[in-house]
Order: sequence, then C-alpha cells, then structure tokens
Amino acid sequence: MLTQLSVRNFAIVDDLTVDFEHGMSAITGETGAGKSIALDALSLCLGARSEAGYVRNGADKAEICASFHVEALPRVQAWLEERELDAEGECHLRRTITAEGRSKAYINGAPAPIALLKEVGSYLVCLHGQHDHHQLMKPEHQIKLLDQYANHPQLQTSVEEAWHTWNDLQKEQRQLRQAAEQNLARKQLLEYQVNELDEFSLQPGEYEQLEIEHKRLANTTSLQDDALFALNSLFDGEHNNAYSLLESVNTRLRGHQALDARLSPMVTLLTEASVQIEEAVRELRHYHETLEADPLAFEEADQRISEALQLARKHKVQPEQLPELHQELKDELANISASSERLERIAEEISKAESRFLSAAKKLSASRSKAAKTLDRQVVEVMQQLNMPDGLFVTAVRQLPLQEASRNGIDVVCFEVSVNAGQKPQPLQKVASGGELSRIGLAIQVLTAEQDGLPTLIFDEVDVGVSGPTASTVGRLMRRLGESNQVICVTHLPQVAARAHHQIQVQKTTKSGVTYTSMQALSEKERVNALARLLGGDTITPNTRANAEELLAG
Repeated sequence: MLTQLSVRNFAIVDDLTVDFEHGMSAITGETGAGKSIALDALSLCLGARSEAGYVRNGADKAEICASFHVEALPRVQAWLEERELDAEGECHLRRTITAEGRSKAYINGAPAPIALLKEVGSYLVCLHGQHDHHQLMKPEHQIKLLDQYANHPQLQTSVEEAWHTWNDLQKEQRQLRQAAEQNLARKQLLEYQVNELDEFSLQPGEYEQLEIEHKRLANTTSLQDDALFALNSLFDGEHNNAYSLLESVNTRLRGHQALDARLSPMVTLLTEASVQIEEAVRELRHYHETLEADPLAFEEADQRISEALQLARKHKVQPEQLPELHQELKDELANISASSERLERIAEEISKAESRFLSAAKKLSASRSKAAKTLDRQVVEVMQQLNMPDGLFVTAVRQLPLQEASRNGIDVVCFEVSVNAGQKPQPLQKVASGGELSRIGLAIQVLTAEQDGLPTLIFDEVDVGVSGPTASTVGRLMRRLGESNQVICVTHLPQVAARAHHQIQVQKTTKSGVTYTSMQALSEKERVNALARLLGGDTITPNTRANAEELLAG
C-alpha cells in the first residue's frame, strides 16, 4: 500500500509530505484548494507524462517521491527482484522534472525508464477519475471492466497469446502468397540459370588455373626451345659450356691452394657451383623430357575459357566470380522453394492455431458470461441504494463472427440499463442521463475495484453529481471497500468524508503574493470542524457542528 508521498516544487506545492494509512482516507478541502494536486503528483511517479509547467515558479526542478509497503505483495516483490531492485519489502518511486522539461525516474534509488514506472505502478495503484464514467459508454472499456470484475487474467493471457499466434500465421500466409505471385517468374529464371551453371560447373579457383594452363600449352614450343638452349649452354654444348668452364677454372685454382690459402674459400664456392649446375641440368633435362605439345588439351582449355567468358558476360560478372554467383543463385532458388513448401504447410498450422484460439476464447466467453450475471445482480443492488429503485442492469455478452475476433476474444460486451419501471434495458449510452451515468459508473467502479487485486485504489471526485441520501450510500460503499483495500478518495461531500477511517485536509494560503498548498491529517475533533465547514460554509453553527458529529457517529 501507499505509505508516504513527498512533493517538492510541484505546481503550487512548495514542500509537502503526506503519510497514508490502511483503510479509507478522505481528502477534503475548499473548492480550488488543490485537493487533487497530490494525486496529480502521484500519477507522475506512476509514469504519467511530464511537462515543464509542472515545476513551481522560480524553482529549478520538481521532485515527487512515493513509498509503498509491498511485503504482502509477492507479485511486486518478484518483479523488483527480477530487475535487481529489491529493497526488503519497500518500493520507492521517484520522479524529477527540470524547469526545461527534462524528466528522470528512479525505482528504489536506481535510474529507470518511464516504462518501468508504468509497469510497476500498474501492480500498485488503480486510479479512478471523475470523468471515468464517460469512458463507460465505450464498448472497449465495458469489456475491460467486465474482465476486471471477472478477475480471470490467465484466461485473457491464453486468448491473447493464441490470437497473436493465429494472427501472425495468417499474416505470414498473406506475405507468402504475395511473394509466391511475385517470385513465379523469378523462380523460372533462376531454375534456368542454376541448371546452366550446374552443367558448366566451374569450381572456385578453377578459372585462374585454366588461364595458367592455357598459357603454358600455348607456349609449349617456346618452352622446349629455351629449355634445350639452357641444357646446351650449361652442360651439353661441345665447346665452352658453363660446367666445363667452371671445372677448368676450379682445377687451376685448386692447384694453387698450397701456394696461397686465401684461394680455398673460392675453390669451395666454385665446387658448390658445379654441383648446383649439375643439379639444375638434371631438373632441366627432366622438364624438357616432359614438355610435349598437346593440341587436344589446349583446345579443351581454350573452349572452357571461352564458355566461362561467355557466361560471365551474360551474368555481368568477372569469370572468376561465376562460382560465387552460382552459389548465390542456388541459395535464392532454395529460399523461394522453401517459401513454396512453407505456404503448403502453413494452412494446417493456421487451422490448428484457429482451433486453439477458439477453444481459449470460448472458455473466456463462458467466464465472462458467468461473471456478468453476478455483476448485474450486484450493480442493480447498488443502483437501488443510489436512489434508482427501479433500476435494471444487464451485461450482454454476445459472440462475434470468427473473422471479427481480436486479442480480446470472440465477445462484444454491452452494458444495458433501464432506470424506469417497465422500461426494457437498452445500451447505456442511449438511456442514461449524466447523473444516472455517474452513479452507475460509480457502482461499477466500486464493484470492479473489489475484484481488482490492487492494494491501493484512488477515487478522484467520482462522487460528482451525487448528494443527499445517495451521498451517504457512496460513503458506505467506499468504507466497505476500505475494509479490504487502501482507499484514497478526493471528495467534496461531507457524507462521504465522514465514512472514511482517516481524513486529510487540503488548505491553500497566500503569503507575500505567493500561493502555497498544504495537507494535514485531522484528529477526530478537527474532523468535526472540517465536516461542519463542508456542511455549512465558513461559519460553524451549533447545528452544523451537531450534524457533523452525527455524520461521524453514523
């Protein structure tokens, strides 16, 4: 539950700290005193949109802190622990807004995005505003309220998940069909191109090797002539071949080593050179013997290169890029073929997903219909208490055609009402006046809030348009709700405020031309005076005081 709210430099609030208790707390004060300002500040801690105009004139920034006791809320504790924000049974939300409009948020002291404030806030507080009854006329809000009252989140989750699966599969099928139409011509072209490249089957690196082999075969005669010339020059020539000349020089110098030892390294080098020439000659002789003109091999290489060049020009790539292109085209064809196969399989998946959705939706629909009967009975009871003795209320749950289903299931919900005897119930928006709509809306808000499971319920002047005995009934309803939940109610009605377990008074003062708002928890004696002012204005008479005491005692 909400334990404390601290507000600094927010609107006309300078520095304000309010402690809240379990049960029903009524916030009262004169018109214009700013009774709703604390709730506006709290809404920022729950992720509401911020504006620079919220910052008090002359201040650099506004700061709002809300503290909640969550020891008895396992869902909130698990949420905090999952995000490593646990604070031993406490949840502290903080929001700052600079005069330039920049906003920052914190959860248990750690910086957090606004989306997280909204998420955790949805587990902590439910805020009912004075204009919520206008929302009541919208079908989407009516089904939301019925689900809230029925309190079947697991059924809703099952339906929503099944709907998303079914919807996603249908969307995929539409995309596949569209792609299949667009890819038909492309697939035919790809099949032709891949078959053509399959037949040619040029391997990675093969074209480069073909070019090398083609050049060698084209120059076989030149290679043979030059190899033979090298053999003759180095060894086989009758006169002055390199080996003979080297041996002659080495023989002469070797004979002089005894005369000059400095010749020894040169003799060694020359000896090694002779050995190298002999080795080179052996290799050259083998090379020359293997060189043989091969017109057929040359023709085959020439033909393959020509075909590669022709295919490369056709596909506008370099010849050596043909293997890579071949693989890309095969992959694209495989993807198109896989899409075609997927299109054939997806119809069965859609059928199964539709069945799962329909099964889950029917369970949700049955739960709604069951809850609707109970809600109708309870709303009628409250309507009668709220000065509508002949009131009838019917929650019509009708099933939609399957093609109109949504994440909410297969139902459309319509609240129907009759406020006069003998009148057939009709849709709420057609027959209820403003005052009647306000009272019916209040009845539904209170009843659905009892089922909501949220620890803190806030009602911001939802009793507008209510007076007299009806106001007393509203007060009793709020107090009943406060027995099991923390209820904070902003009200201008003494009959409602008197039923509260606690009362907080809002006052607005002006000092030196500057406006200040303050909030103070009232004692029992102070409550009598506050209620007397609500009953009779600024002048408290014995009669108004007696009436106030009677209200508190009742």
